[in-house]
Amino acid sequence: MMKRNLHRMRIFIMISSLTLIVCALSVVLIVHYWTHTEAGRVPPKTAVVLQAINENLVTTDMKAPQFLTSSGSARFTREYIEIPVGDGSTIKSKMYRPIEGDSHPIILYYHGGAFMEGYGDIETHDNIVRALAARTNSIVIAVGYRVAPTYPFPTAIEDSYDALNWAHTNAFSIGGDPNHISVAGDSAGGNIATVVSLMSRDRNGPDIQSQALFYPLTTFQDVDFDSRYKYDSGYYLLSRSVMLRARDTYTPQESLWGHAYTSPLDADLEGLPPAIIITAEFDPLRDEGEEYARRLAESGVPVVNYRYNGVMHGFVSFYEIMYRGNHALAEASLFLRTADTSTESMYQFQVVDGATNTRIQLREEAEAYAIGTFLIGKKALSLFYSIVQ
Repeated sequence: MMKRNLHRMRIFIMISSLTLIVCALSVVLIVHYWTHTEAGRVPPKTAVVLQAINENLVTTDMKAPQFLTSSGSARFTREYIEIPVGDGSTIKSKMYRPIEGDSHPIILYYHGGAFMEGYGDIETHDNIVRALAARTNSIVIAVGYRVAPTYPFPTAIEDSYDALNWAHTNAFSIGGDPNHISVAGDSAGGNIATVVSLMSRDRNGPDIQSQALFYPLTTFQDVDFDSRYKYDSGYYLLSRSVMLRARDTYTPQESLWGHAYTSPLDADLEGLPPAIIITAEFDPLRDEGEEYARRLAESGVPVVNYRYNGVMHGFVSFYEIMYRGNHALAEASLFLRTADTSTESMYQFQVVDGATNTRIQLREEAEAYAIGTFLIGKKALSLFYSIVQ
C-alpha cells in the first residue's frame, strides 16, 4: 500500500513538473512572439506592456504593482489650486511642495493628451509629476490648461503662460524661488512647454532656467518624417489618426499650422532656455523631436537629446516598471536640477539601448515574463468563462 502511494506521488510530481515546464515554455514562446511587432522587434518588457495596453488591461494612470515599487514617508504636500487666467476664469491645477525647507525650485508640468478632451489631464500624468517633485526636491505644478474642441488654440498656451506668471508672482508665498523656474511636458505638453518658453521670451516674461521635453510634438505641418509613417498605426500608443484629429480640433484653420506657437520647429529659437529632449525609437514623434533638438543647438541653445531604443511613445509614464522610462526620468531630473542658462552652447545626442548592468537586465527579463504570465493567465480565464457561460 505504501509503495503504491509512493508511486502515485512520484507520478503526480512528475506530471506537475512537466505541466509547469510546458506552461513556462509556453509563456516564453508567447512573449517571444509578442516581441515581433509590426515595425520591428521590441524588448520583452516593452512587448508585454504594449500587449497589456492594447488588450485594455493597463493604462498610464494605473498604479504599478507594489512589489515593483518602493515606499517611504511622505516628503511632500499635495493640494489642488485654482490659477486665474486671462479671460477671468480659473484653471484647476495640482501642486506638490516639499514639506521641509524654503526657496525651492519651481517646475511647471504640462501633461500630454493631444490637446483634446479625454486624452489626458493632471491626473493621468500624476506619477511623473510626483516623481519629478521627489527627484528634484522642487515645487511641481501640474497645469490643468483647457483643451479642444471646446477651447481650441490659443487657449491652452495662454492658460499655460498665465500659470507661469502666477507661479513667478506667487513664488515666495508658496515657498519657491522666482529665479529658478523650469518647464516640462510630454507629447502635446512638450509642445506647450517649449511654446511657453517662446512666449516668455517674446513677452519679456519670467526667465525660465530650463525645459524638459518628453517626446514633444514640434510641428503641425505635413513634414515627411520617416517615424511619422513607420510607427503611425497606434500600436505604439500614438496613431496618425489621433494626430490628425488633434490638429483639426486644436488648430481648425490651416493658417495656424505654421504658427510659431503651434509649430516651434520653424520658429526663431534664439534665447530659449537649455533643453533636454527625450525621444523614443518606436514613436511617430521621434524624428521631429530630434530635429527640434538640432535646431535649438543651431540657434545657440544648449541641448541634450536622448533617444531610447526599444520603447514606444509615452514610455516615461511606465517608469515604475520599465527601466528605460526610469532612466529617462532620472536624466531629466538631473538636468532640471543642474541646468544653468550660462552653460556654453553645445549639442549632445545619445542613444540608450537598455541596461548595461547584467543584474538589471536579468531583472527586466524576469519581470517581463512575470507580467506575461499574468496576462496569459488572465486571457485564459476570460476564454474559459466565456466558454462556460
